[in-house]
Amino acid sequence: MNIDLARTFLEIAETGNFNKAAERLHVTQSTVSMRIKALEDEIGRPLFARSKAGTQLTAAGARFRRYATTLVRVWEQARQELALPPGLRAVLTVGGQFSLWDRMLLRWIPWMRAAMPDVALRVEVGLSDGLMRQLGEALIDIGIMYSPQSRPGLVTEKLLEERLVLVSTTPREIGHWDDSYIFVDWGPEYRAAHSQAFPDLSTPTVSVGLGALGLQHILANGGFGYFPMRVVRAYVQTGRLHLMPDAPEFRRPAYMVYPMAEEQTDSDSLRAAVRGLRHVASLETED
Repeated sequence: MNIDLARTFLEIAETGNFNKAAERLHVTQSTVSMRIKALEDEIGRPLFARSKAGTQLTAAGARFRRYATTLVRVWEQARQELALPPGLRAVLTVGGQFSLWDRMLLRWIPWMRAAMPDVALRVEVGLSDGLMRQLGEALIDIGIMYSPQSRPGLVTEKLLEERLVLVSTTPREIGHWDDSYIFVDWGPEYRAAHSQAFPDLSTPTVSVGLGALGLQHILANGGFGYFPMRVVRAYVQTGRLHLMPDAPEFRRPAYMVYPMAEEQTDSDSLRAAVRGLRHVASLETED
């Protein structure tokens, strides 16, 4: 079977839409349709039920999904490991959200290289949804993220918590809100907790989806907002930022997601990687 057929099938199963799958695969919608027709002809069963409401897996498609995932995973592992230079026996791919790389993953890489010198490392950056999709397709072995989704065959383990504190470029009281407040969207749990803590707060004039962007904005233009204590600690110590007294703090957990042992071909490297991530996470503190 052409591996592109299996990848195309998995993209449609994930998005529920032929057009979205085509966008992700960087091909035309007609190419996606032809691939699925070829796959259905080869298997001899319809894999998708199409309607105006979208595209859903048939019973045969739901059963085939597990095999397609395994097929793609085995192909990726074979392609990578056959290309390994002498002295390396496996490749381990880890993906993490951008703000977690400087938090712990950059500390994990040298730990892993020392513990498993015969394992090559490949690192990726992405958002939770994309990392979960890559885990489901076995394109990465471990994902480090803030908002994982529960999926069969994957273990979700809490690693640490971010401590989000309210800081300002000038000293101010908690009741003094103005247009210089920058709302950083730290995820759905944060949005809910923020709304509960500040029910009367009007819609901020500036909202950003990336914490680093929000921090650079207030440092350059003045203002205040919620950021991880580990990120702003140095600015607070030098007086460039000020903690706002009596402001509520929020916690933002980060998780590690990885395949169950029986789903992983090279379980030794996976276990070592998980152990190393637990170790570097244990060294972190927000106090």
